[in-house]
Amino acid sequence: MASPLHVTDDNFQAEVLNSTVPALVDFWATWCGPCRMIAPSIEELAKEYEGTAKICKLDVDNNQNTAMQFGIRSIPTILIFKGGSLVDTIIGAVPKKQIEEKLKQYL
Repeated sequence: MASPLHVTDDNFQAEVLNSTVPALVDFWATWCGPCRMIAPSIEELAKEYEGTAKICKLDVDNNQNTAMQFGIRSIPTILIFKGGSLVDTIIGAVPKKQIEEKLKQYL
């Protein structure tokens, strides 16, 4: 069973920007209630899109450089990358269907 890949400041370039498939990154923190609300959706997407897209989570408290690099001001924020470029942003706890619709545009 696939689960979201936990990315860090150290491996963000290799795992997300250099990914050969679109990468969705959930910027979150353990203390964030809305982040916990969307966590099951992120888990499901990781299973459903295994091999098609890379579903990642980045803890903003432990990886502040990457969060600052992409101007993350509120969490949860989901960024979608394709070919090393940021192509879409979703801010706030949104339904899984909404996240999936955005992701599908880049597959």
